[in-house]
Amino acid sequence: MSFVRKDLPMIARKTLASLSVLGLALAPVLSGCSTVGMAEAGSNLGSNMRSGVSGGVSNFGGLFSGGADAPAYSTRIFIASTRKGGNHSTELTPGAAAHYSQDIITVPAGHEAGDVERPNWGAADPSRHIAVARHSALEDGEFRSQLAAQISGRVGVARDVLVYVHGFNTSLDDARFRLAQLVVDGNFTGVPVLFTWPSKSALLAYGADKESATASRDAYLKLLNDIAATPGLGRVHILAHSMGTWLTMETLREAALSGSPDLNGKLGQVLLAAPDIDLSVFQRQIARLDASRVSVFVSKGDRALQLSAGLQGDRRLGALDPGSEKDRDLIERLGVHVYDISEFSSGLIGHDNYANAPQVVSQIGATLAKPGAADEGQAVIDAGADRTVRPPANAITTTDLPPLAAATPVAAAPAAPEPAK
Repeated sequence: MSFVRKDLPMIARKTLASLSVLGLALAPVLSGCSTVGMAEAGSNLGSNMRSGVSGGVSNFGGLFSGGADAPAYSTRIFIASTRKGGNHSTELTPGAAAHYSQDIITVPAGHEAGDVERPNWGAADPSRHIAVARHSALEDGEFRSQLAAQISGRVGVARDVLVYVHGFNTSLDDARFRLAQLVVDGNFTGVPVLFTWPSKSALLAYGADKESATASRDAYLKLLNDIAATPGLGRVHILAHSMGTWLTMETLREAALSGSPDLNGKLGQVLLAAPDIDLSVFQRQIARLDASRVSVFVSKGDRALQLSAGLQGDRRLGALDPGSEKDRDLIERLGVHVYDISEFSSGLIGHDNYANAPQVVSQIGATLAKPGAADEGQAVIDAGADRTVRPPANAITTTDLPPLAAATPVAAAPAAPEPAK
């Protein structure tokens, strides 16, 4: 696919063609836990290109101009961040304390399930791209009061909160736009919250990211406790990806050690997507928790986890192979629900199957939509004030992905006949 407009001046066409080829060549190298990082890089580059052009061609013949159509969907996302200063920082806040904000994220009418629509160059066009319509900083108390206001008046599973935690090599935009996509594609009717920590957004910064994630545990636990104490709350669900799963399990283990393994009865589903966790470490973590509420999404072809295992010398939880008898035995001992999403692998890395495959996102949404004990028999009302037009129904596939089935017993071989006497 070419992004070069033929009505541009020749020098502009050559420049954009060269940049397009360069971007395509670098895409596999730069893709890590984030699948939208290249779009962000392109966005920044496009902005720099425009700012450096004088005269009447500052928009390259309209290549970066937006359309007139309004976005189809918007959602309010609350954000707790340990990124220093501005939300886009890659450094920790002093003392790794969180600061708070809320965004209104819009999703275009042409959104396709599993995609995060981002511009290849230039600023986002809300009619074609997922975009931030409004960003507001909040004080700690404001965050809690506004979260309570969003939950107030809701019934059923619409009172639930979904906390999303991103993984390694992920920028703020990658994380918040991914969460917006998951909310839309999974038909989540509760309140979404993003916990973001200062990933370096660089492939060679794995160690630095692990340290930043580790330092963010206390802020993450405070967030979970604050949400759990919100009046009118249903349950607190958690969806974590990659290195974010390690941060989540360590934080929940810390909660268990402090005497609240289920967040005072408010913890709902814990969904671990492509967990970058050493198997022996996970066994110690899950021993402190109720394994029945934990679901793990695994893919034996996940190259990012294969690389992580090579660097650290130990197999990762997300790379378990349910087709292996040894791994099946381990899964049964762990007691968690396991979804094998290997067949939905796409792209070179295969690390984002949980979000890129509409069938998997649909299953995540269905899991979160199951009412808790306190909600049985209640009507489910979508009280999201920011929702406008839903995406087309045919954009969301509802194929069920049942948890890993028990191993089929092998029939005993018939006994050999006794020799004739």
